[in-house]
Amino acid sequence: MINQKKIAGEKACEWIKDGMVVGLGTGSTVYYTIEKLGEMVQKGLNITGVATSIETEQQARTLGIPLKSLNDVTKIDVTIDGADEINQAFQGIKGGGGALLREKMVAQASSKNIWVVGEEKLVTELGKFPLPLEVIPFGWKQIKRMLENDGVETTLRKQSSGEIYETNNGNYILDIINQTFTNPEAWHEKLAGIPGVLEHGLFLHYVDIIICGKASGEIEIIKK
Repeated sequence: MINQKKIAGEKACEWIKDGMVVGLGTGSTVYYTIEKLGEMVQKGLNITGVATSIETEQQARTLGIPLKSLNDVTKIDVTIDGADEINQAFQGIKGGGGALLREKMVAQASSKNIWVVGEEKLVTELGKFPLPLEVIPFGWKQIKRMLENDGVETTLRKQSSGEIYETNNGNYILDIINQTFTNPEAWHEKLAGIPGVLEHGLFLHYVDIIICGKASGEIEIIKK
């Protein structure tokens, strides 16, 4: 069976050149990108990585990829990341791995953003996948209550142990469920205006290239 994530993730490494500052995303598809970049570094590739999560940082360090924090670079040449969903307008949902705030900050600082996905992530409308909101623990129930009073159903993300999931930043995640985002721009405005919501998982103006691995083994490159 073809591993769609692996072929897409590894293909993205073709955009990485010597001397680049590279944003390293978070998730099960970009995992393969980072593994491949580790091999390339061992063979002499000179890059600096900027990790979007503690998990990615640990993986990159294990592979010998040099890292800097976002504070210590002036710009990022290319960021490679995964996605939970992406539509034909290059609008997507991210945050299934809980790193949406750092991922968006790194994407914003990047000259080019490449998303690596399996073909099941390509959708016509966003919303089959829950939309995460990173919220501060103080007053999170007020945010949940306000959204649900407005007809927006949410659930507090928890770990498999039943404990509340905390992001790398020490915050909680409210996932919006059972909602189709037919007007993502309007949702962006709505969610960005709620005090206590630090970031939402709608990525609307970031993606330049989609690398899609297919079950057939074909890799489709979709450019904006």
